[in-house]
Amino acid sequence: MTDAFPANRGHDSTPIKMESRDLSLYYGKNLAIRTISMKIYEQTITALIGPSGCGKSTLLRSFNRMNELIPGVRIEGKILFHGEDLNAKDVDPVAVRRRIGMVFQKPNPFPKSIYDNVAFGPRIYGYKGDLDTLVEQSLRAAALWDEVKDKLGTNGLELSGGQQQRLCIARTIAVEPEVILMDEPTSALDPIAAGKIEDLLQELKEQYTILIVTHNMQQAARVSDLTAYMMIEEEDRSGVLVEYNRTNELFTNPIMESTQDYITGRFG
Repeated sequence: MTDAFPANRGHDSTPIKMESRDLSLYYGKNLAIRTISMKIYEQTITALIGPSGCGKSTLLRSFNRMNELIPGVRIEGKILFHGEDLNAKDVDPVAVRRRIGMVFQKPNPFPKSIYDNVAFGPRIYGYKGDLDTLVEQSLRAAALWDEVKDKLGTNGLELSGGQQQRLCIARTIAVEPEVILMDEPTSALDPIAAGKIEDLLQELKEQYTILIVTHNMQQAARVSDLTAYMMIEEEDRSGVLVEYNRTNELFTNPIMESTQDYITGRFG
């Protein structure tokens, strides 16, 4: 891992995977996030932290156009993926969500077998290869294969919470995305299950670019390469990006006083 990310300081040689440019999003007339510009780098884990209501999840969902499923949403600015505007009229949002996968806060396996959960996406997209091999590879990548290989016909809902979340990660991996978005993926899990997900993130980083929302600052410090701190702008209650930097620098030597106040627990 290179030690040079631009963020707020310096320059960088790591390829940019995605980028927001002056991104603002409205729910009806309400401004949710305002003029956010940040770069997401290949094969890194970027954490979004900040108080509840500051727009972390809204920003996360902007990166694969999930927000447009909500009536009344309006977007200004750009989201670039490999330099192309994801919100352009000729871009298929379904194709976007295949290349930029999503793992949600609460595990949400389908009421199907473990096998069919993982195979669902590839079947929808017309996968022509060996589906058995793909399912196994995806479950292995999600560190779940050894626990379920003898019960692939079992309903995914019968797994423990932590196993369900790893099944959802396997389901996401199976359609071969480039980016994985995670919205507080361990908040509904016990510490042991959460620890397994954190360990898994380090393995997934070798192949995928990961953007994770977390309320757990210790988790952000443990797992991420870069951290973005967001806060609520009092004037209009919109979410703004305050500081974005290498995680170790942001936590030990933040530029902004508000960042320091948040990570030390003075507010938020």
